[in-house]
Amino acid sequence: MNLNELYTQIITENSRSTANRHPVAGATHSLEGVNPSCGDDITLQLRIADGVIQDAGFIGSGCAISQASASLMIDLVKGRKVTDAKRLIGLYFQMIKGKITPEELDDLEDAAALQGIAHVPARVKCAVLAWHTLEEVLDKAS
Repeated sequence: MNLNELYTQIITENSRSTANRHPVAGATHSLEGVNPSCGDDITLQLRIADGVIQDAGFIGSGCAISQASASLMIDLVKGRKVTDAKRLIGLYFQMIKGKITPEELDDLEDAAALQGIAHVPARVKCAVLAWHTLEEVLDKAS
């Protein structure tokens, strides 16, 4: 299996996964993110305590890219300090712009599967919806 096939598999599996698709019990933060150009709509919920994202989940609907991106993002940030999550958001946006080093890419773990979206401008909004929503939530939480 080549790298593109692996990335496609990761995106497909995460777009269908229900592991992170749920309301968060005792959520301290909730925010809806909408991409009106294609209809993607998610509500991101977080439980943050002592500067740590203790739990995260999302509900909503949209294309495979937006749903996979939300799921991959949650896997990446759950259990991390808010400061580390903000750093990862910055790295993700750099990746989408095609401006990331291989070392930085490793920090994004499976979310790196969305790296190729940088070459498909029409899908960039789908890939960044959850990340912009998370960024806004964390800015409000700080």
